[in-house]
Amino acid sequence: MAKYNVLVVDDEKEIRDAIEIYLKNEGITVVKASDGVEALEILQHSEIHLIILDIMMPRLDGIGATYQIREEKNIPIIILSAKSEDTDKILGLQVGADDYVTKPFNPMELVARVKSQLRRYVTFGNFEGAKKEINLNGLTLNTAAKEVCLNGESIKLTPIEYKITELLITNAGTVFSINEIYEKVWKEPCYNAENTVAVHIRKIREKIEIDPKNPRYLKVVWGIGYKMER
Repeated sequence: MAKYNVLVVDDEKEIRDAIEIYLKNEGITVVKASDGVEALEILQHSEIHLIILDIMMPRLDGIGATYQIREEKNIPIIILSAKSEDTDKILGLQVGADDYVTKPFNPMELVARVKSQLRRYVTFGNFEGAKKEINLNGLTLNTAAKEVCLNGESIKLTPIEYKITELLITNAGTVFSINEIYEKVWKEPCYNAENTVAVHIRKIREKIEIDPKNPRYLKVVWGIGYKMER
């Protein structure tokens, strides 16, 4: 089995240690940090495949750390939030997190989400029947390079953003519901995923559209879902 390194960032030692126990049982190596500053330092000299990141921390919180990490790296990030409000979850997704888990959390659920994100991180871009390169009027998908370009310029997407974009481009003209997008990209049953999908769609539009409010490529089909124009 492949060896993965997961960075666990939380200012509570008990939580760091508890997560480490469960992940080690799955053969995953755990690196620990007590705040965002320490996490960024670790990322400079360590190979990390996924980050579990608490929101409320001293010095540099999870939102600020996610924002800085996303400037350079596409590592999957799972946000831990002690609050259940949607605003915290949405903010985390907006700055680049791939998933979130609310405290107190079920350890086995967290492990399942970690394993799911790791699978996508190492294999994303492998939808069946996908062509190597597809061009939609200047928006280009290269599945071999796992890259999306707009008029020849590379667009920086997170792994989840790439997966959604690839799904829609490789099936241009097909309308996908929110539930279909979630289940095909996250590879798990859909449950209250409207905000999660909508945030990622908005971020994709901001990156690929000249005018996100009047999109040329990624269109909403009201009452049904989303599609990529041919």
